Amino acid sequence: MLAVAVTVFNERGYDGTSMDDLARRLGISKSAIYHHVTGKDELLQLAVDRALDGLFAAAEEAAAAPGRAIDRLEHLVRASVAVLVERLPFVTLLLRVRGNTAVEKRALARRREFDRLVSGLVAQAEAEGDIRPDIDPAITARLLFGLVNSLVEWYRPRGRAGGAQLADAISKVAFDGLRNPRATGG
Repeated sequence: MLAVAVTVFNERGYDGTSMDDLARRLGISKSAIYHHVTGKDELLQLAVDRALDGLFAAAEEAAAAPGRAIDRLEHLVRASVAVLVERLPFVTLLLRVRGNTAVEKRALARRREFDRLVSGLVAQAEAEGDIRPDIDPAITARLLFGLVNSLVEWYRPRGRAGGAQLADAISKVAFDGLRNPRATGG
């Protein structure tokens, strides 16, 4: 039921989806839906929590990893790509919430908390001398996760690249840059 609800929310928008729409897509009555959940808000909460819980688990794993902050940051980027690939419809929905409901406001607050964790890791990597100091850590964090989050717009699981290849590509671009080291003498 949750997977179908997420699909419909992503197609029609949360605000544009009614319980009638969900019942029709599920092939059941609205009362059958209400037997399992209290309503559309609960479905949205379950969906965004699925995405956020995965991202926070990735952040906890990265925080517990040994080594320098830059290595933990790369670990977080790679793990976040894995979450996105594994939970693509849920992350897509999360990235589309705008704060129109209490559930959306809570989801946005959790996203800001995740952003602060990433910014803190970037600031720590900067303090350790591994990230350039002339860019605000919050901006670096947003740009970095802009790369990751852009996957929801174009990535389709049946394509050529899988999660590991996507994580490699994002990590190489973000942490090594686009320039060919052979072209620059490096």
